[in-house]
Formats: sequence, structure tokens, C-alpha cells
Amino acid sequence: MALHNAPLGTSSEYPDRYDPDLLFPVPRVENRQRIGLEDGRWPWFGEDLWQAWELSWLRPGGVPVVAWAEIHVPAAAPNLIESKSLKLYLNSLNQEVFGSAEQARERIVADLSSACGASVRVDLHSVDEAGTAEGRPAGFTLIDDVPLEDVVYEYAPESLVCEGGEGDEVVTEALCSHLLKSNCPVTGQPDWGTLLIRYTGRRIDRAGLLRYVVSFRNKQDFHEHCVETVFTDLMARCQPESLTVCARYTRRGGLDINPWRSTTPDASPGPRLVRQ
Repeated sequence: MALHNAPLGTSSEYPDRYDPDLLFPVPRVENRQRIGLEDGRWPWFGEDLWQAWELSWLRPGGVPVVAWAEIHVPAAAPNLIESKSLKLYLNSLNQEVFGSAEQARERIVADLSSACGASVRVDLHSVDEAGTAEGRPAGFTLIDDVPLEDVVYEYAPESLVCEGGEGDEVVTEALCSHLLKSNCPVTGQPDWGTLLIRYTGRRIDRAGLLRYVVSFRNKQDFHEHCVETVFTDLMARCQPESLTVCARYTRRGGLDINPWRSTTPDASPGPRLVRQ
């Protein structure tokens, strides 16, 4: 099987722009002939069902969107797609602008169908799962749809501010964003997570908090250090009376990590979320 040019098993730079040529199709016929089957005469029905948990693109205003996808490749398609090439391709969408989720879906369908040589079905799903416990813990408010114009993709702690001035009302809030993304400082591989913040103190400006979360998009740091950075920045700039910061990251190599830091010793990371 001609896999000498496949990305699997080689060192790869993660793409920063859309590139459908990253997809590496592998003909199925050689393996099927090896098990005694003639081309086009398969004794089965079926498909290859992929579940893609690391899918993101940009809205026209620059704010990221995250989703997860079910990709249905017919077993009758002449080609399969090598797994690492699919991951690299999907990550090449990270900074691509689409006017809607449907436009993003149609682009993915066209590219995958072209690579497979057959019609591929793609279903996109909300990471937030309509606010169910699988998307975010009960009681947390999602900030990802807060209007935001001044989007930045470089670490911007100055975005963290409180509403109003000194002496304002003290509130207790639980806030959530699915848009946390940073990059491994060793491999450059993207890391994806849901950020959970519980605090008591002056009300944190949600647009500023969202801008801050998005500003991690090109930051290179370990998961644990990202959580400690968020905790330290919130304490320094917003001075809450109490604070818990947790990030629930997507799984890599069968492992997911969920660092949490808190002013309270009995805090916890909460339930496992849909992308885990």
C-alpha cells in the first residue's frame, strides 16, 4: 500500500490556513484484493463513521465557532482518508471565515467527497448541546455569543475588566466558554477545551472575558499553565472574593486533562462534557 507520502508517523506542522490538499486518500482495493475480494463486489453494507471533536472556524466578525461533526464515509467509496491527514485538514479550517455553519458543512462535504471518490455525509452538532449537562454543567451561563467586535488572537490579559467602578454590587456567577484553544509548546498541536469560571466579586465584563479567552488561540502553553494564567489574570485584574477556574480539555491519545485552580479547597472540575 502506497503510504510513503502519508503524514501519519511523520513530524507535521499544524496548518494556519485552509488547505484541502492536506487530505490523503488511500485506495481500498489493494487491501480488499488481499482478503480475496474483487473490486466492486463487496459482501456487505456499511460506512466509516468518524466523530470529529476538534472543529472550529471563524464568523465574519472574527469570533471563533466550535462544533463537533459526524462524518459518514460509505464503505463503497473507492478511497478511505488517512486519519492524521483528516485531523490536519480539519485544523486548517481554524482561521477560515464562513458565513454560517451550513457553509462550513458544505465545504467539508465537498472536500471529503472529492478525496473519497464518493458522496460523504457530514452532520454538525453544537458543542453546547442546547445547554444540557453534556454541553456545560447546569447553572453555567455561556458567553460565546456575547457581541464582540475587537477580536484578537494574541494573548491579551488587558481585556479583563469589571463592569462599573469601585464599590459596585457583589455578584456570584458561573460562566462558560467553549472557545478556549491554545497550542502545545512542544509539538504545536492545537489543544481544545471548555473554560468554566465560578466567582464572587464585582461583575466581570463578559465581552472582555470572551475577548480574553479568544486571545489564547495562538498561545503556546501547557494545559495546566493556561488554567493558572487565567486564574492569576482574573485575580490580578478583577480581584474577586473567591474564584474557581477549570478547563475540560478534549481527549488526546486516550487521555483528557481537566486542571482546576481555586481559592476554595473543596472545589471540583464538575462533570465530563460532550467533547470528552
